[in-house]
Amino acid sequence: MLSPARKLLGGLLLAASLAAFSAVPASADTGPSYVALGDSYAAGAGVPGQSAGLCLRSDHNYGHLVAAAIGSSSYTDVTCAAARIQDLDSAQYDAIIRVNDPQFDALSPNTRLVTLGVGGNDLGGSSLGIGEVIATCIGGAVVNPAGTPCKDVYEHGHWAWEWSSFSWQWEYGEDTLVDRINSAAPRLADALQQIHARSPQAKVLLVGYPSVLPADASSCAWRQPVTVGDVAYLHGVLEQLNGMLAQTAAANGATFVDTATPTQGHDVCSDDRWIEGALPGSPAVPFHPNATGEQVMASAVLGALH
Repeated sequence: MLSPARKLLGGLLLAASLAAFSAVPASADTGPSYVALGDSYAAGAGVPGQSAGLCLRSDHNYGHLVAAAIGSSSYTDVTCAAARIQDLDSAQYDAIIRVNDPQFDALSPNTRLVTLGVGGNDLGGSSLGIGEVIATCIGGAVVNPAGTPCKDVYEHGHWAWEWSSFSWQWEYGEDTLVDRINSAAPRLADALQQIHARSPQAKVLLVGYPSVLPADASSCAWRQPVTVGDVAYLHGVLEQLNGMLAQTAAANGATFVDTATPTQGHDVCSDDRWIEGALPGSPAVPFHPNATGEQVMASAVLGALH
């Protein structure tokens, strides 16, 4: 675990990073007109400074930090928890409650900067989005703590005879989550093209997802209510999601922002978490960035801008 002195040093370095990327003083308000779009990771769900009701939008999310750093002449944040790609150009509902207008309504020909963080909730097959996947994994761990219950739900396979061992072996095949990632790609490409059409002079940044889970799944043993095997599986799924986002951005005139690399080692199983786990130690929705995580994501966005 990091000492208080090292944590303080880390905080000072983050503050210095934000300051170094500031193009102009925030009070000058001479920076670009900026619109932030996206889901709960972009909204800063659970981070202090909450507003916008069920959208769980924080005034300390990475969009607000970036807007302050570049001195945006105007800033519009329409990010919303549980948003999917479809909620960019249509109203978002929670059951029968309308929680957000179409996010694209915030765009205009005068917009000069757009950040978009979306795609994670398209992994879910219900309105719960990525929360459905998390709930499935946690529930499975209760009944099969040593196995891969989550992987078994989403990755389909069949029994096959293995001649070398003279026994039946389970062989995995198609993966539902990977299929959902692949099917989301053309919808995301269309969304990026719509942004260009609505705001043709805007620089568009597609912000990826941070390192929620560690590459070394064994480091998560008994730290979170997900099996070690499923941690490894989900880490791979998130890598594929970020890979799809990067490829789609490159093919559609957008810049991909890697937030996984700068958050490595600060996942839900770390002693120094920037992404909170099932029982958050700092204010944030479970399995989402805390205030420090949002600061690091802001720094990554600023790095992409400069």
